Amino acid sequence: MIKENTEIKLEYHSVKNLYDGVRGLSVKILNRVERTDAYLDRLLDNEMKNTELRGPDKALLYEIVHGVIRWMGRLDWILNGFYKGTFSKAIPNLKNGLRVALFQILFLDRVPDYAAVNEAVEFVKKLQGPKPAGLTNAVLRNIIRNKDGIRYPDPDKDIVGYLSAYYSHPSWMVKRYLQRFGRDETEDLLLANNEKPFLTLRINAPRVKADEFKSLLESVNLKYKTGKYLPEFYRLQNLTNITSWEYFVKGYFNIQDESAGLACRLLQVSDEMRVLDLCAAPGGKTAYIASLMHEKGKIVALDKFDSRLKILRKNMLRLGLGRIHTVETDALEFNDEPFDRVLADVPCMGSGTISKKPDIKWKKDIFDLRGLSDLQYRLLCKAADLVKPGGIVVYSTCSIEPEENFAIVEKFLLSHPNFILESAKDKFPDEILDEHGCIQTLPHKHIMDGAFAAKLIRKED
Repeated sequence: MIKENTEIKLEYHSVKNLYDGVRGLSVKILNRVERTDAYLDRLLDNEMKNTELRGPDKALLYEIVHGVIRWMGRLDWILNGFYKGTFSKAIPNLKNGLRVALFQILFLDRVPDYAAVNEAVEFVKKLQGPKPAGLTNAVLRNIIRNKDGIRYPDPDKDIVGYLSAYYSHPSWMVKRYLQRFGRDETEDLLLANNEKPFLTLRINAPRVKADEFKSLLESVNLKYKTGKYLPEFYRLQNLTNITSWEYFVKGYFNIQDESAGLACRLLQVSDEMRVLDLCAAPGGKTAYIASLMHEKGKIVALDKFDSRLKILRKNMLRLGLGRIHTVETDALEFNDEPFDRVLADVPCMGSGTISKKPDIKWKKDIFDLRGLSDLQYRLLCKAADLVKPGGIVVYSTCSIEPEENFAIVEKFLLSHPNFILESAKDKFPDEILDEHGCIQTLPHKHIMDGAFAAKLIRKED
């Protein structure tokens, strides 16, 4: 029995050692992203917890994996042109080994081209043998020799193909944005989606005052800009492992995009209210609402999975927010006394968050967009059932797709004559409002995530 366990342990370590180092782990994660439904951030978080990599190597792992996913469309376009055969059918270790090396060659200055090639060749040789390693060497060296002459589709003949390959977005998405925004604005949007994301913090007002928090940021040389629309938000100008800072542990702030705060503000909460967060986990909006209510009243936070609610509860404990009641349930089956306010922050494509979650581009398609609309509509209808006369429902998404946003609100209003849409005009700047008076932020225009929020008031009986 002891011998069997030892053999199993040795076998595990031998597999683990195949993917040693930053590049090996990068390929391992990219293989799993491609083979499974798991999302990039979850796989990366798990690997970070289990690895013995030091801080700089963890940062490089994050940069390589996010970078490859972000630029995969362009990387694959180039590799298809130099690979003998069909690149998409290559062995996963070979395919992702080539992607990692090419990303380093094109986008990272710290690693010389020859070193990126040698590392890729040695990695592929270790996992797949000498023949695939020789192919890796030939492909990468050929690309380096011709790096300045790489050609993309002619934009005058195939604008969708050009934008899709050069800006690394799926063609279905590019077509939609061209029809909606035109070429110049579409390029701006695609470019914004490919930018490394900003890190934005929201001050936890019950724990710390603004002046003190600014002094703390300055004391560790963290440069920042205050929020453009909401003063509690601080956008950092230099990336950092902020969760290891003692003041994160003490609950002085939460990591949250400014766009997420707009829906909370639109909800117009006050002390002593009963508020329902219909799709609450992981709880960023729940926490902000609690702060706006000065830790008075009651907030009920729902989620279908207790594992997600555990994350929410842990975060609330860190932030010192205790008046939040969590319920593990399907929101569509939840019943209670009517609430003063209901936030319906519904599941969506997440197309407003591509800079932070680049795998969304490749994990989602037009059929997902159509498939979500029924759930979004039903959740909004459920929110309407749970708000009292004179109360407010805010419907929100982190999407920039009309089908998930105003189209759902419009459908809802046609079937619910006892609700009215209240314009946010005069309460929020015109630049972040659409033609209906709903909040709609766009990454390329507002330098934040794309998000939508509509305020619906139930008429008095």
